[in-house]
Amino acid sequence: MYPKITVITLGVDDLDRSLLFYRDGLGFETEGIVGQQFEFGAVVFIQLQAGLRLALWPRKSIAHDTGLKPSSPAPTEMTIGHNVSTKAEVDSVMDNALSAGAIIVKPAHDTFWGGYSGYFQDPDGHVWEIVFNPQWV
Repeated sequence: MYPKITVITLGVDDLDRSLLFYRDGLGFETEGIVGQQFEFGAVVFIQLQAGLRLALWPRKSIAHDTGLKPSSPAPTEMTIGHNVSTKAEVDSVMDNALSAGAIIVKPAHDTFWGGYSGYFQDPDGHVWEIVFNPQWV
């Protein structure tokens, strides 16, 4: 298997609320909800970068499609990292996320490894790290 990810799907409880957060709050471009004509098909796709999309799909649809039982979300299972070019950009993204309705889990701060980062949760509890890594500039 060639290590290439093309879609990251986030399970959400309220697709309309998640659409508003990501599209209107964070400014992510999307065509909105598609696939509503199918019982478990309603989904939002967001183009992140060439070859990579973020999908917002109801948790009940994921459970139906996979055959797994729905379970309680565990925010410490994974984080989504968004690297930026400066400390000021970290602060700006964090402020924007807060204005969009995110919960700030850990305010932006200097890290032990020489970077600068903060964490927020989206309305469904998914954790995003906004980070400036001077080693990656």
